[in-house]
Amino acid sequence: MPESMYRQIAEDLRQKIESGDLARGAQLPTELELREQYDASRNTVRDAIKLLITRGLVETRPGQGTFVPTKIVPYVTVLTGEANASAGDGDIYKQEVKATLRTPFTTDPRVEIQQAAGVVADGLEVTSGTTVVSRHQERFIDDIPFSLQTSFYPMSLVARGADKLIQAHDIPEGAVAYLRKEIGLNQVGYRDKVTVRAPDANETVFFKLPDDGRVAVFEVRRTAFDQDGEPFRLTVSVYPADRNQFTINVGQVPDELPDQPENAGQADSQSGHPG
Repeated sequence: MPESMYRQIAEDLRQKIESGDLARGAQLPTELELREQYDASRNTVRDAIKLLITRGLVETRPGQGTFVPTKIVPYVTVLTGEANASAGDGDIYKQEVKATLRTPFTTDPRVEIQQAAGVVADGLEVTSGTTVVSRHQERFIDDIPFSLQTSFYPMSLVARGADKLIQAHDIPEGAVAYLRKEIGLNQVGYRDKVTVRAPDANETVFFKLPDDGRVAVFEVRRTAFDQDGEPFRLTVSVYPADRNQFTINVGQVPDELPDQPENAGQADSQSGHPG
């Protein structure tokens, strides 16, 4: 019995992908072009693409088309640290990424004044409707989107003198060090809650994820506590699972050598983004 037409098309495209004729990151021909190329019906071409998707050989991107996935070297985030450290904040995050011979870039924060509700009100232990400041940033490594981060602070911190929280600029020393210096607020600890969920529509587009739900995202909610045991910051970070890993250290353990991209030595010269 002859092999189904859609399987023949899928096999031909698979060979082109594995041989490099269709390079990583390349866009496949459009559905119309594939129909003409293989003299096949729309449903046959769609079935061939679906078969390639289930095998992880191609991915569809909303409003863009079908692509051969780009090979991404995962970045490892250490969730444990010193109780008063500002890991992942300001220049500290950039230094951590650069230490792995990779090139970081973080957008200037988008600052908004909001009324706390739901997760934010619960995390900061404030009543619904309390005014809070949100600072949202997009983070890239080697020009690839790796995470989204939004931090929420009670507006009362601004009233106490922490004016930089409402300025649309990064805080180089990190928010923890800034708040300690500016208003005497000391971070004595933090709690992380990690969940895994499907990406929403905006995350799918930003991270360029396949729209079939194969790639989940980690959502890390970090609540930081001051010297009085009160929460003063809720940071919600979203990491796609295809390019992020996490380490939790307990006790005395040696440093872990990070994975490095194949072009590690060229990362700084190739990136157009500032460090």
